Amino acid sequence: MPYATHSDSERSAMLDAVGVSDPDALFDIPESVRFDGDYGIDTHSERETRAAVEGILDESPDMTEFLGGGHYDHYVPSVVDHLSLRSEFLTSYTQYQPEITQGFLQALFEFQSLVVELTGLGVANCSVYDRATALGEAALLADRVRASSGETVLVPDDLPDRMRSVLDNYTDGPGIGVDTYPTSEGTVDVDALAERIDDEVSLLYAATPNRRGVLESDLDAVGDLAADHDALFCVGSDAVALSVLEPPESYGADVVVGDAGVLGLPTTYGMGLGLFACREDFLRQVPGRLVGASEDDAGNRAYTLTLQTREQHIRRERATSNICTNQAWLALRVAIHAAWLGPDGLTELAEECVAGIREACDRIDALDGFSAPVHDGPHFREALIDTDEPAAAVVERCREAGVAVRAVEDGGEERLAVCVTDTNRENVDALVDALAAEREVSAV
Repeated sequence: MPYATHSDSERSAMLDAVGVSDPDALFDIPESVRFDGDYGIDTHSERETRAAVEGILDESPDMTEFLGGGHYDHYVPSVVDHLSLRSEFLTSYTQYQPEITQGFLQALFEFQSLVVELTGLGVANCSVYDRATALGEAALLADRVRASSGETVLVPDDLPDRMRSVLDNYTDGPGIGVDTYPTSEGTVDVDALAERIDDEVSLLYAATPNRRGVLESDLDAVGDLAADHDALFCVGSDAVALSVLEPPESYGADVVVGDAGVLGLPTTYGMGLGLFACREDFLRQVPGRLVGASEDDAGNRAYTLTLQTREQHIRRERATSNICTNQAWLALRVAIHAAWLGPDGLTELAEECVAGIREACDRIDALDGFSAPVHDGPHFREALIDTDEPAAAVVERCREAGVAVRAVEDGGEERLAVCVTDTNRENVDALVDALAAEREVSAV
């Protein structure tokens, strides 16, 4: 069999070889953090454990979700599970041995090719952890490649807190500053940005769709401002939205980061998959792993991890990134899902994300006491909604009706946030009915 545990005699021989009598002596754990007590966890059989977990899950309410906020649910075809759960994919380690991992390497190359085609940029890696870490890596890349001494990353004032937290962690060690520029009426305030940006800015970040679900219309002007001050322009988006938007390279993006896990993954509210693409000029500064295509000695097309001297396992503290083990299996799932959809299917999915939220907003806006969407312009998947009632109270009463929406703070106002995708669009009736019913109850 491929794996067999060591016998007692074999373990004793290894311990004797390194001069210790017990495996615990190999670990230097300080007493202040060492735990020698009893965990207090009762043992259970597999059947008992499954029954206990299922009982807990049964207590969870059956909710129709319209949450969004960075977590977007799209239908994942069964072929994604059937292929990705094959043992040669599921149990694979990093593809250091190309002679035995051609299938996985090809899938990762296809993932990179997908990201390159969607962004218009020359290079994409085969994934980072999530959108937030991708932005952090972009900040480090900008600091390495920018010729001048400026070390400030400029982000919109509505950057989600979790992204700002990760970015602050990434930039703290190298001493890179993070500052904000204003947004107005739901989008970038280009005039205010022009007053704020200076030659100290190394990276300028903008997202489309942004946190409010609005598609930014002036990104070409934002890109021009970045170029005028010798700053790299970084655009945030996702793999579905990019299929119907202009490639960011066309309006001056140097780096594109975002969420690739909108394909291939269910909504997990935690686990994600980031995408990272940049101009080919920065090839040797790209974080994470790169799969390249070449030929073997017989002239057949072959794939291999390339330019590994950038990486931590070789370059150590001088590596371009601390990312080593990444989300390769998740990138595989994205590649399978994208291939299953094809170009037309991916575009149709994106168009449904535009039409679904527009139709939902039209119906909500027709309700007494609601105004939707708050901000003008085209939206993608989600939008903010004004309500005469406290948003938190509406959220709670919708929850009681089996519908989940969010309350958010926006511009000093408390508002509702609603997200519509292909998986919940058929339930918009339930959302509208819940909102309308709550208004009737409140009026009594």
